[in-house]
Amino acid sequence: MNVVLSLLAQASQPSGAPPTSNPLTTFLPLILMIGVFWWIMMRGGRKQRKQTEDMLKSMKRNDRVQTIGGIIGTIVDVREQEVVLKVDETSNVKIRFNRSAIKEVLQDQSVDNSGK
Repeated sequence: MNVVLSLLAQASQPSGAPPTSNPLTTFLPLILMIGVFWWIMMRGGRKQRKQTEDMLKSMKRNDRVQTIGGIIGTIVDVREQEVVLKVDETSNVKIRFNRSAIKEVLQDQSVDNSGK
């Protein structure tokens, strides 16, 4: 098996040319690919963090939100570091959450059902 591999390696090089083993030319494509991949990953993460930050800043009273735990409620009060949600209309149950525990602001359900 080793003999076949060495014959293939000799056949791939031009005859009479000394073998080149410059590490820069060998690893440059790999380094460039890793750099581009890293840049794409970091860009996506920054973009998502910016969207989440904007969403948390724009929350206001009467918005329907979902927490990271899956609780859906209506915002009653927005404070600097916490949000008060009303989670049950009949018994007027309110829960305080840290602002960062809000996953998303939900769209109005009547708008979604009107197209169906």
